[in-house]
Amino acid sequence: MEEDGKKGPEGLALDMANRHGNLRRVSTDEAHLNILRHITSSRAPAVINYGASWCSSCSQILPAFLRLSDHFPKLSFVYADIDECPETTNNIRFAPSFHFYRDGEKVDEIIGAGEERLHDRLWLHS
Repeated sequence: MEEDGKKGPEGLALDMANRHGNLRRVSTDEAHLNILRHITSSRAPAVINYGASWCSSCSQILPAFLRLSDHFPKLSFVYADIDECPETTNNIRFAPSFHFYRDGEKVDEIIGAGEERLHDRLWLHS
């Protein structure tokens, strides 16, 4: 997983190995805009997990999100902390929120945490 040495929710290090290279973390507005440009110009499916360090539900689902990235190698996985990307995530009203993209378009969204629900939606969009 590409990362910038920062910690995730509750200090959880986001340096877990990802064997498919399909996991990224964005921690600036510029990086978030670059990822969104790439996703919207690509036909490849992607999911963005919007979370926050102060959010206990985000802390609970993040390890599952990281694990699931190994089970769905055709999906691009992105973690974005809404406090680190305040200008480009100001439309995110709930954390965690998962946005799903296909063929350059946002096609789905989940608000809240739940590993089984997240797995099912990832399967649907992979």
